Amino acid sequence: MRLHLLAAGLAIAGIAVGASAQRDPSYAAARSSGEVGEQPDGYLGLVGAGTPSLHALVSDINIKRKAAYTRQASAAGATVEQLAFTSGCTLVEQTAPGEKYRAPGGVWKTRTAAAPERDGRCV
Repeated sequence: MRLHLLAAGLAIAGIAVGASAQRDPSYAAARSSGEVGEQPDGYLGLVGAGTPSLHALVSDINIKRKAAYTRQASAAGATVEQLAFTSGCTLVEQTAPGEKYRAPGGVWKTRTAAAPERDGRCV
């Protein structure tokens, strides 16, 4: 599978979307408090029920991520799902200790100093 070849392009797409999101104090607060976390599918997820404003924030970030994945997929000759998955591998890996991520079994976990649990297909 070409997923490992897409990683560099995805890192660029993920950085662009991630950088704009990180400037949002609401996003930073939700991430540090564990209300949101990274998912293996490349999208941000709500860890609990969340408020309407938190739902809107997550939706906005995910719309921007999907747009970035779509642009990159077209350029790389891959599917949006392939790019999103590869990005998810990277985003979960880049979580900091104390932040939430969804493990391959679907359970939300809190990142420790150890590497996070990732899908076996992640490179």
